[in-house]
Amino acid sequence: MNFLETLDYKNEPWLIILLSGVIGFIISALLINIIKIAALKRQWSAVKAIRENLTSVLYFFVPMVLITVATRTYLAIHPDYQWLFAISKIALVAATTWLLVRIVIIVEKVLMDHLDFNTPDNNHARRMFTKIKFVKRMIIILIVTIGLSILLLSFESVRQYGVGILTSAGIFSVIIGFAAQKSLANLMAGIQIAFTQPIKIDDVVIVEGEWGRIEEINLTYVVVNIWDLRRIVLPITYFIETPFQNWTRNESALIGTAFFQLNYHAPIPHLREKLKEILDATPLWNGKSWALQVTDTQGQLMVVRALMSARNSSETFDLRCHVREKLIEFIVREYPEALPSTRIEDTEKQIRVSE
Repeated sequence: MNFLETLDYKNEPWLIILLSGVIGFIISALLINIIKIAALKRQWSAVKAIRENLTSVLYFFVPMVLITVATRTYLAIHPDYQWLFAISKIALVAATTWLLVRIVIIVEKVLMDHLDFNTPDNNHARRMFTKIKFVKRMIIILIVTIGLSILLLSFESVRQYGVGILTSAGIFSVIIGFAAQKSLANLMAGIQIAFTQPIKIDDVVIVEGEWGRIEEINLTYVVVNIWDLRRIVLPITYFIETPFQNWTRNESALIGTAFFQLNYHAPIPHLREKLKEILDATPLWNGKSWALQVTDTQGQLMVVRALMSARNSSETFDLRCHVREKLIEFIVREYPEALPSTRIEDTEKQIRVSE
């Protein structure tokens, strides 16, 4: 008489299930404590990510493995309990799917920890961030799809549906093809964007006449954070089919401009010297590009453009505001005659003088 027969002299499997669950719970607790101790002592980012994302799953996964093994062994002796093994197998597949999803999230966090977004030119980090986020979502969808298919394949009555999901064939795929053409187009556009990267997370773009940053890139839509904290939600195909401006496509550094409408008496050489002095005195300027030029004339005024470069879009905006403020202050103090003014001629006086 073996161990299972000793426990099961009344043909009841509940004691075996209880013992398997308790043993699995104890093993899970030991593993979780080891993970927590390792995370505290060694300060490994990977162990920290495991502790934050995997501990709750282990409380379900390890007991379900032991329970499934026990019910499978019990089934060999008592075939009438096929339904019990089926239930435990469903729970194990669900726990395994949950575990694999958590592992993908852990890998994502570990990869993210190696990205440095605090450098002046964080273009490479933003490229990798965009790819990692999109690939993570695709893998999670694949894992859930396979998990669902395995569940369906486990039962004879619905096995055909599991095969249909895995092979994407039959009526199911035809219905999806007609009913979800737009979603599939968005999905393919998302894959294209993830690897060709016309946009990346935190890119500065001009869309629909609005200036903003790419805040989220999801499988089917993109969220743009506008400068006044509004959000524009656009289908991801927008960035494949519609022209738009991307100010940080190849690098984070930008050239900013500040325009001034001044009187023709404005001393351009002195303003140019002052601009260089202002730029040299601020850490916002990256030391690469600068210029001050008269770019246009408008009636009684001329348009003066100050040009300067900065490390990223945020610093470019701040630098433009700083240059405007300092140059206006300089003009008001030193050359007030250069400020815009309107000349009104007294025609009656001119007529009397002519007579």
